[in-house]
Amino acid sequence: MVIIFNSSLQKATFFLTGFQGLEELHGWISIPFCSIYLTVILGNLTILHVIRTDASLHEPMYYFLAMLALTDLGLCLSTLPTVLGIFWFDAREIGIPACFTQLFFIHTLSLVESSVLLSMSFDRYVAICNPLRYSTILTPRRIVKMGLSSVLRSALLILPLPFLLKRFHYCRSHVLAHAYCLHLEIMKLACSSIIVNHIYGLFVVACTVGVDSLLIFLSYTLILHAVLGKASRQERLRALNTCISHICAVLLFYIPMIGLSLVHRFGEHLPRIVHLLMSYVYLLVPPLMNPIVYSIKTKQIRQRIVKKFAFVKSPKCFQ
Repeated sequence: MVIIFNSSLQKATFFLTGFQGLEELHGWISIPFCSIYLTVILGNLTILHVIRTDASLHEPMYYFLAMLALTDLGLCLSTLPTVLGIFWFDAREIGIPACFTQLFFIHTLSLVESSVLLSMSFDRYVAICNPLRYSTILTPRRIVKMGLSSVLRSALLILPLPFLLKRFHYCRSHVLAHAYCLHLEIMKLACSSIIVNHIYGLFVVACTVGVDSLLIFLSYTLILHAVLGKASRQERLRALNTCISHICAVLLFYIPMIGLSLVHRFGEHLPRIVHLLMSYVYLLVPPLMNPIVYSIKTKQIRQRIVKKFAFVKSPKCFQ
């Protein structure tokens, strides 16, 4: 999707920012970033490959995990060109249409991830609180509808943002604080009132991330109530153990998002490095850690990965 605007806007550009004052070290700084991007891509592709090729993993829980991996992969690829472009080629200039297009994908995929985490919490709720109806409630058809509704809701809510930003005349500095485009950063450069953008941005956050996090909390309240009613300690631990990976994924997503939002809105006097680090943590840590957490904490995923990629047989010459 490329968002097209009038010719006067197409000639304008923004300038992205790496680590200011450390430009001579950008080549070295790119090494850990490149390693993180490669790990994110390989980790999430591995999860997708394992789920796709192993029929025993064709269950609701793993379908939702595949959605999460696909979303994390898209989020990673939406920032990779500009981040590594700055570090490797000092390519700081980005056209406004390209910037708004990147913004659309970053924010849309972030909201999709929130929706997928909510769907995963519903999956855990049904599995623990209503296990006898699990397969009849979470049918493949319903799972597809949940996935499509997550994408549709997110895209429709984010679509107005580029057009709200298009209204502005950017007479101030065109230098952005990050290596990619975010709505909050761009609207700060506008000369006119940004109250409409502020209100709409808060509305989007409230009816997506706010509602999703509230429903996730509610689902785990009901899960905890159901688990505490189980007879034996072993049953309680087994039920809770199936939720650990998802709880980690929820915390990895929401804590950096809340932190970045607070820094953007109330951290004007914080050092610039804090803004940069929070932005990278927000977009890179969840896609990096989710495959690792699920590979370590989910026995079925861990066993399939070992089975597919570990060389367990010795060469004949050593037998």
